[in-house]
Amino acid sequence: MNNIVKQIRKDLSLLGIKKGDHVLVHASLNSIGKFPDRANIFVQTFIEHIGEEGTLLMPSLSYKTVNKAQPVFNELNTVSCVGALTEFFRTYPGVKRSIHPTHSVCGIGAKATFLLKDHFMDETPCGPYSPFARLPLIGGKVLFLGCGTRPNTSMHAVEEKIIPPYLFGEKVNHILQFADGKSIQKTYQRHGFKGYEQRYDRLLNVLEPAEYRTGKILEAKSIVMLASAIWEKGVKYLKQDPFYFIDKAN
Repeated sequence: MNNIVKQIRKDLSLLGIKKGDHVLVHASLNSIGKFPDRANIFVQTFIEHIGEEGTLLMPSLSYKTVNKAQPVFNELNTVSCVGALTEFFRTYPGVKRSIHPTHSVCGIGAKATFLLKDHFMDETPCGPYSPFARLPLIGGKVLFLGCGTRPNTSMHAVEEKIIPPYLFGEKVNHILQFADGKSIQKTYQRHGFKGYEQRYDRLLNVLEPAEYRTGKILEAKSIVMLASAIWEKGVKYLKQDPFYFIDKAN
């Protein structure tokens, strides 16, 4: 296992991820290869690599299970629906979670509290209080680990700034249950996207070479983007064409 740990740290370094970085990770756990305790090894190695000054984030989205028919979100118990690594990370010791019925984020590290604490104040999935909107403010990065660049939740925050015509759907009343036993009711406007396919991979067509890096982490093809560049280019191209990052679904 020491060789795996060394390789992960080497691969992270080659991708430009270093001590003190604040990184949001979208991941396919299977992509890194099959070996015992792989989720724990990856998370622990990543945390050690960025150090106490850094922050590791992962989406813990629950839009598949928390909805109009099942409106309750529980900070401690609502599972993540976006992959095995995110669900493992959700229950990792010391990890905090933002409060949002469908688009919560989990994090650990120096800036976790700043990034996560006010998400419940938004009334949409990825508003100005969300970790997705705050990450570029602290020079954050987004890592796509073996999953391509289409699952880019940060782009939803960009879309919420511009509000293209396809973005929003219905309003739903939710119950938020906090870890301390407190609960509140709140109405959220969900994302729509009906009839459209998200094409956030098109960011690679417009980013400058200095704004992203490609490589591998173990067996996983990986890409790191600067969160600030995602915002800058996302806003620019959505203003030029509000349909730039979507296609009509088949």
